[in-house]
Amino acid sequence: MYSLWLPALSVFSRVLLAFSPTFLVPMAWAWFHDQDHHVLIWVVGFVASVVCGWGLWLLTRRHRRELLPRDGFLLVNLVWVLLPAFAAAPLYHAVPDLSVSKAYFEAMSALTATGATAISGLDDLPVSINVWRCFLQLVGGLGIMLLVVAVLPLLGLGGMQLYKAETPGPMKDTKFTPRIAETARGLWGVYALFSVACMLAYRWAGMGWADAFMHMCTTMGLGGFSPYDASFGQYNSARIEWVSTAFMTMAGISFLRYFVMLKHRSLRPIVGDREIRTYLVVLLASIAVVTLLLLVNGVYADFPTALRSAAFHVVSVATTTGYTSTDYAQWPVFAPVLMVFLGCFACCAGSTGGGIKMVRMVLLIKQARRELVRIIHPRVVNPVTLGGGVVPPQVMNAVLGFMLIYGAATVGLTMLLLLTGLDIVTAFTAVIATVNNIGPGLGLVGPASNYGVLNDAQIWVLSFAMLLGRLELLTVLVLFTGHFWRK
Repeated sequence: MYSLWLPALSVFSRVLLAFSPTFLVPMAWAWFHDQDHHVLIWVVGFVASVVCGWGLWLLTRRHRRELLPRDGFLLVNLVWVLLPAFAAAPLYHAVPDLSVSKAYFEAMSALTATGATAISGLDDLPVSINVWRCFLQLVGGLGIMLLVVAVLPLLGLGGMQLYKAETPGPMKDTKFTPRIAETARGLWGVYALFSVACMLAYRWAGMGWADAFMHMCTTMGLGGFSPYDASFGQYNSARIEWVSTAFMTMAGISFLRYFVMLKHRSLRPIVGDREIRTYLVVLLASIAVVTLLLLVNGVYADFPTALRSAAFHVVSVATTTGYTSTDYAQWPVFAPVLMVFLGCFACCAGSTGGGIKMVRMVLLIKQARRELVRIIHPRVVNPVTLGGGVVPPQVMNAVLGFMLIYGAATVGLTMLLLLTGLDIVTAFTAVIATVNNIGPGLGLVGPASNYGVLNDAQIWVLSFAMLLGRLELLTVLVLFTGHFWRK
């Protein structure tokens, strides 16, 4: 048992040391912008993470070795369970009346880019706290483990196992460069490029630099945190909402495809990708339907306003961001239910969004059509194809297995919340919103409320749901099997 934990803990110590400088970002904001100067909180967070990381490294440094697949799964889970604990400590000490459970929930929501908040009165929080919440979503959006993958080879450790455990989507064995570390560095480079462009666009649209930075973090991470309780309703600006809609749409596309596009200086990786085309068609069709619904029901009197609100909220929820500018739960019920449904699958694999991923949905539809053809023509050879190639049976088996576990997890977690006394609408949509990393649900956790109304038991269930969603279920649930722990 110890031989399994120690190599993973040895690498985790380096992850914690690499994570520690993130405390310096809110510390700088606290020094220059917070009237109460919460600098000490961030200094303590930085020192504590360095001391713990260094101490853990000293205890486990003799156990360095090439990571096995089991080590990779264990390490990824350690990172996403323990890092939120370190990230939660400043929130617990700086936010009034915030319990340990809700501080951990907030940090988990930030690092998993879920955007489900348990904090009210965001407008009155110190700037550094809001910067911390938002900056964590930028770090967690693409996956902090991808950064580690880029660094591990320098430490004499391989990162392929981590890449497979962390990368969202079923096509985990696809490598776009000969070395996995080069791929990871390329992804971070593309991510940084889009992030800078997003911040400048928000500044151009009318945000101040602080708001532009924070909303850039949560837009590119598709997390949806905002420094305001009213989210984008704080601005009531068509220009800002259209900028946000554009960048959320771009962030919902695979960064791997952007990397290949820039590397080969060709649009073919984007234009020719079946998943991306389906993603854009689904978004456009949904926006058209919701716009028409809002006009017919008199929610908005003019077409430009209806289109703007429909586009912003459909893209926000479908890409699992979770920004709001109005309480869309008050719209005709078809619209919010459709948007939550889109959030379950619309994002592309390799994006910073959550959910099933569009490629899985495409494969499932193709598999269903294949079975319908086989009913009529039992002997026909009709393999499932994607992008002009035949999808291997093991990939289809993985997709079907994932969907089975996804359904079982959703039902199981919903039943747990019902056991705690929640109503069915709140329980089901809260699970859907956290497992798919969407953020706001419906009912008590709708866009006009937040998760602070829930009790500690419900908060811990949903914290686990966010972890499941961020690591796409199988990476977490494999730890609960007996075979994982046997030699």
